[in-house]
Amino acid sequence: MKVPFSVVDFIRRAEELYPHRTACVDEPQQPAESWGSFSYAEMAAKARAQAAGLDALGIAVGDRVAVVSQNSARLLTSFFGVSGSGRVLVPINFRLVAEEVKYIVAHSGARVLIIDPELTDALADVECEHKFVIGAESDAVLYRSDVEPAAWTPDEDATATINYTSGTTARPKGVQMTHRNVWTNAAIFGWQLGINDRDVYLHTLPQFHCNGWGVVFATTGMGVRHIIIRKIDGNEILRRVEEHGVTVMCAAPAVLNAVLDAAVTWDGPIPGRNRVRIVVAGAPPPTKTIERCETELGWEFIQIYGLTETAPLLTMNRGREEYDDFTPAERAKALSRAGGAALGIEVRVNENGEIIARGNHIMAGYWDQPEATADAIHAPSDDPDGPDFFHTGDGGIVDDDHYVSISDRKKDVIISGGENVSSIEVEDAVFSHPDVAEVAVIGVPDEKWGELVMALVVLVPGSTVTEADIIAHTKTKLAGYKCPKKVEIRPELARTATGKLQKFKLREPYWAGLGKLVN
Repeated sequence: MKVPFSVVDFIRRAEELYPHRTACVDEPQQPAESWGSFSYAEMAAKARAQAAGLDALGIAVGDRVAVVSQNSARLLTSFFGVSGSGRVLVPINFRLVAEEVKYIVAHSGARVLIIDPELTDALADVECEHKFVIGAESDAVLYRSDVEPAAWTPDEDATATINYTSGTTARPKGVQMTHRNVWTNAAIFGWQLGINDRDVYLHTLPQFHCNGWGVVFATTGMGVRHIIIRKIDGNEILRRVEEHGVTVMCAAPAVLNAVLDAAVTWDGPIPGRNRVRIVVAGAPPPTKTIERCETELGWEFIQIYGLTETAPLLTMNRGREEYDDFTPAERAKALSRAGGAALGIEVRVNENGEIIARGNHIMAGYWDQPEATADAIHAPSDDPDGPDFFHTGDGGIVDDDHYVSISDRKKDVIISGGENVSSIEVEDAVFSHPDVAEVAVIGVPDEKWGELVMALVVLVPGSTVTEADIIAHTKTKLAGYKCPKKVEIRPELARTATGKLQKFKLREPYWAGLGKLVN
């Protein structure tokens, strides 16, 4: 027997097994009317009402519905009300400017655009056939509880969501996630993370990003209580962990750093000690950060690696029995690797040092961009007659433990005097200085060496450390050719909404006019 996978499976199970359990506690402080606290029976009813509202607007199966919103109960419900009724949800980064949102709405062919009230003015010029501002007034149109929605026969190969890449390239590409992609990612992620019906999930990760890494589906299917947080603040995260008994969250390294900073001045025991699991991805975090997560917070640190195109789970690194007798520093070093392949995923490195992968939750392709899809998914050059693999664009290794380590984005490898330098390795060394809050390492053109290693650094408040101090510190950690030859101290570094450093923006001023980004 073969029954098609569908996102409906997750909400249906929750409604049947946990109808009276609290499904979600919406953000209380938001410009729209908060939905407050509601049960899984009510959440499933809201999803059906949304499907009926789209029926009334004439939005057909396969039509696209775009949502530009910070984390909210409405966006959470849309994963089931939109995708669960056969339409395609297009969750859009709320930090994008109007021109970028215009491109995505036009490129995806969205017929409905739903925007956060805070963005009303900023997105005033973005046009769509049906445009709504989130709130009670639009709820009356979009959620029709007075009629039953039209039935949809699940198709696991149908597109469930289109997720536009985070903007580290010039034009974002729309990643097509099918119901099968979403389902298998959620099931494997939830299994390996140990999601169960006693968990409480805090939404510290943007829901628009890879569908909240798919954890929104895994947690819903297990009847987990969702705690919505709209804006990220270290103290507020700790407060909500304490208030709601949070047990699990996902975050970029920058969010974990915010919590660590807040913990220094927290009054009383750190909430969630020996209870919280925090899943981190988006950039390989420094070993110092991993160690502090254990020693200062008492939270379990779990690292994953993946991309929007992979739903995202490719690898996971979680504490295991073999690490039990390690010191915290030793354990942090072991956990600094990206991890072993997720169940059902095959990961290897091709002849060019690029990480390639295949598995059930890798995207169907880029929306309306067949050439870009063919560039990303094809047989590897060292096995041209073999099966197709997704080419990540990341450089790395697979060690003797079959664990992946990311050496760098391939395009970020610095070649200085003929030697390859991993910017991540240099960043880890610079970050080990106690006065360094953030760091990005890039290659800048140099007539003699081709490229020089340059560190862009944000210092902790009140620090008087100099550029020379940072270079001297790094020389105690790394071979001379790897150390920064230049250091620039800055007030902040350009990042995406999910915490990724936008190195292409950081490099631009230094490479302007050269016509290429290698030297």
